[in-house]
Amino acid sequence: MYTAPVDDILAFMAKDVCSDDEFDALALKLFADQHSNNAPFRTFCQRRGITLRNVRSWRDIPAVPIDAFKALELRCAPPTPDERVFMTSGTTRAEMRGRHFHPTLSVYDASMTRNFAARFMRGADRLPMGILFPTEIAMPNSSLAHYLALAMRQFGTPDSRYFMGQQGIDVEGLCAMLDAAEQTGQPCALLGASYGFVHLFDALEAQGRAFRLPAGSRILDTGGYKGQSRDLPLDAFYAQMSRLLGIGREHCINMYGMTELSTQFYDDGNAVLPSVKSGPHWIRSRLVEPVSGREVARGERGILAHCDLANFNSVTTILTEDVGVEVEGGFLLLGRAQGTQAKGCSLAVEEFLQASAA
Repeated sequence: MYTAPVDDILAFMAKDVCSDDEFDALALKLFADQHSNNAPFRTFCQRRGITLRNVRSWRDIPAVPIDAFKALELRCAPPTPDERVFMTSGTTRAEMRGRHFHPTLSVYDASMTRNFAARFMRGADRLPMGILFPTEIAMPNSSLAHYLALAMRQFGTPDSRYFMGQQGIDVEGLCAMLDAAEQTGQPCALLGASYGFVHLFDALEAQGRAFRLPAGSRILDTGGYKGQSRDLPLDAFYAQMSRLLGIGREHCINMYGMTELSTQFYDDGNAVLPSVKSGPHWIRSRLVEPVSGREVARGERGILAHCDLANFNSVTTILTEDVGVEVEGGFLLLGRAQGTQAKGCSLAVEEFLQASAA
């Protein structure tokens, strides 16, 4: 009977910092659990000659390409009626969507709230929040819907509310909230998918409206456009956000996360682009060549691979399709893999699926 090491992970998250040795100790424990209980991952490791003995640090754990979450059930715990399943977007066919199985959300929620409090709330207890994304009821398989619901529940004031529904953005309701913030001087927060803000910008421009939010207000965007709005270059996006909402770009924070992870990365605002992304002490990243998994030299572009200790039920270490470069304090996110790097990511997926076949 598999017993998830939830208590160990929660205790690790509760630390203020951790040493390299402490991170490695928990990473290796989770690797051993996943090697024993996650059959596709174990087979993949065996085919590549990766054993419990020759994995000596988190850097040695093989990274599973994110597209493997579409093809296989990567899980340690058996299915239960009350498990939560987060799915990637991009298609209505469930079998073609990446699936991340959570037998409990206690670890995901602890990861989100502790990190969010430090990186977005920045000492504030609660703020009036406007959410530019559908509710968790409307999108029960969306990790972002759950993330935003959790943000509002844990950090929003009672008058916080959603401003996006089946009819799109409630522009008038949102403008009323922003008007009230201006008049009272009460800081507020807007959170949502990047494409939702583009729709808001277009509506405000059409009406000739703009706001100047009180000091202490902040904005969080995430997720890109995904074909649901016109694309905006990052500089134009944050310039328009600052101009229309009257908030400094240093208070316009971008969250970088994905369905296949249980932890998010943040920057410290977008006054300078590209912004430096970093995570809490329970996630670490490296830049690799996608097929071999070889780490690239510092300063070279590579594909981001993340080791997330909150990913206890699937695999701790995933290979993304995102290009980045390591810098002081974190990494720069430079976009999706293209050309040879994209081909390398595809080959890494093919190699994983072939090696993990029973």
